[in-house]
Amino acid sequence: MLNKKETYILIAIIIVLIGGFVVLGAYLKKNPQNKGPALPIDAITSSDWVKGDKSAKIVLIEYSDFQCPACAVYQPIVKRLSDEFGNKMAFAYRHFPLSQHQNARLAATASETGGRQNKFWEMHDLLFENQENWSDLSKSKAEELFVKYAETLGLNIEQFKNDLDSNEIKNKVNSDLISGETAKVNSTPTFFLNGKKIQPRSYEEFREMILSQIDTQPDKQ
Repeated sequence: MLNKKETYILIAIIIVLIGGFVVLGAYLKKNPQNKGPALPIDAITSSDWVKGDKSAKIVLIEYSDFQCPACAVYQPIVKRLSDEFGNKMAFAYRHFPLSQHQNARLAATASETGGRQNKFWEMHDLLFENQENWSDLSKSKAEELFVKYAETLGLNIEQFKNDLDSNEIKNKVNSDLISGETAKVNSTPTFFLNGKKIQPRSYEEFREMILSQIDTQPDKQ
């Protein structure tokens, strides 16, 4: 039979163990485990959402957060560049939801969910264009609004709602996040042009950086 001191020690150990499991459980819930390899920052992968020619020698990769105001500012710039350079460039969007943005992960999931119905870029644009409308909402209210966006895009709403809870989609977002952390991304948006981290401050500067890469590529025979 335990004496009073031993009883207190045992209770303390149990409390510590329970606390540890709670913390671990919360971490795993917030960060679904992904066992896949880190994504390259100088090449397109099969899991990337891409505009342009996937085999192009000019590769622009963006790590972005749908709730980040700066990312919303860059969104029309990147869209304009993607339209301008077309198949001369491959542009890939990767998720990097920042922990201080309460709805960033949900928004990333919503875009991937839209992608399952071939509407990733349409949902991507809606989320950025309406960022101020959902950023400060509770998670449940933000989710309701994202469902409305899905309706405007003509998506199957039942499938959309079900996919929002998909571990596969959550792992896809987490895979992007892990690859960004591996590449030492610490803010958004972060761009890599042919594997080199760049910080363009305007459309014109961005355009010149891409043109300089095109000029260095050998002509196709």
